[in-house]
Amino acid sequence: MYAVVGCNNCGTYWILSDPGETAQCPRCRKRHQVKKLKKFIETDQRDAARQARAAILAKKRDESETFADLDSVAEMGRQVEDSGVDDREYLEASGLDADEVAAAGESTSVGAGSGASRSRREVVEDAIREGDRPTEAAVVAYATEYGVPEEAARDLLTKLTRRGEVSESRGRYRLL
Repeated sequence: MYAVVGCNNCGTYWILSDPGETAQCPRCRKRHQVKKLKKFIETDQRDAARQARAAILAKKRDESETFADLDSVAEMGRQVEDSGVDDREYLEASGLDADEVAAAGESTSVGAGSGASRSRREVVEDAIREGDRPTEAAVVAYATEYGVPEEAARDLLTKLTRRGEVSESRGRYRLL
């Protein structure tokens, strides 16, 4: 279950999934009782919740007409993924050998000694996925064990939560 909720302290709207008794605003960090939060929409589908949140934000900025002319949030996400130049094309157009760059990147990737090649974001996501609804401290500990600086791990966790890709409930996290 997904719900679009709003903070009465700073006005931020976010997507809450699998709510517990309390939830923390991703912007101002105020803790709210979930039962007292205004739920603008409740749905079983993440994309529907994302679309509703986007509509609320557009209305808040008096951009409802412009928003109505746009594709759905999910479709725009797919378009962004499909647009632009991929890394290989970019490197080769810049006169670089993409295979050499990839090999150099593997030698400096997080977890390079173990044969794994994961980005910092992937390490933080793996920490959440492998933990049983881990706390921030557990995610940071896992990430630092795999070479992600502590502050970078905290920042990534905050960004993922703000984007609605990770849910936080009662100090515990899970991927959406």
